[in-house]
Amino acid sequence: MTKQKPNVPSAVISWFFLLYFVILFAERLQSLIRAAAANQLFMDAFEGVASIIVSLSLLSAVILLAFCNKPFWKSLTGKAEPDYNMMTVTAGVILVSGMIHTEYTIPAIQFASYGMLIVAMILRAIQLMPESKNRFGLWYSLIYLTVFSMAIPVVYKHYTLTNATLFHVIEYCVMFALVCSFTLMLRRLFLGRGENLLLWLPFAIMAVGDAVVLWMGWTAEVNTFVLIFAALSVVLFVIGKIIFAIKK
Repeated sequence: MTKQKPNVPSAVISWFFLLYFVILFAERLQSLIRAAAANQLFMDAFEGVASIIVSLSLLSAVILLAFCNKPFWKSLTGKAEPDYNMMTVTAGVILVSGMIHTEYTIPAIQFASYGMLIVAMILRAIQLMPESKNRFGLWYSLIYLTVFSMAIPVVYKHYTLTNATLFHVIEYCVMFALVCSFTLMLRRLFLGRGENLLLWLPFAIMAVGDAVVLWMGWTAEVNTFVLIFAALSVVLFVIGKIIFAIKK
């Protein structure tokens, strides 16, 4: 019996990963270069910390892509199966750079790069669907994961907060924790264990972390985007838990 070919070639998924890496890397690099040309990389404490973290994120992603993702490069031509374990970790590492608003950030290009990753997620779900024992759970989890990713707060500079330093420290911690949580769930999805991504720990981190960030920054500016997607994540999590419990 001949082995059935997957409904979505793995090479296609890898190409969307590559577009995500290239587009986000290019946008982040242009921001650093333009800020350096204007002597703004270290013009204050916020920009200095942001520039260092973004640079480390990009450098780490390059190292991972160059030395730890050999199957990924081969998979682009269909000569090997992707190593989704390392690919998703690399995706999370470079995502850190995109969660920090530096000088000359171009949000539209960043959203375009995230769109490439979301397409890769959808294609992987389609690829996994024939062998999935819970197709509803797979697609529901994919929707939840996408909404969850939008609830990760982007670190912005706030001028009007009296406790700006403490706020930024907490916001960085929440951002790092949620990027790690998203990467964990992304990895589970791509490794074929994404039929129930309604995990308590990532949800608790998101709910508490976003609530603290929104509360502390409320007097300066209401982060409507995070507020909406955090609320949607809570709704999807609660409804999903009920549905999954009923379907057992």
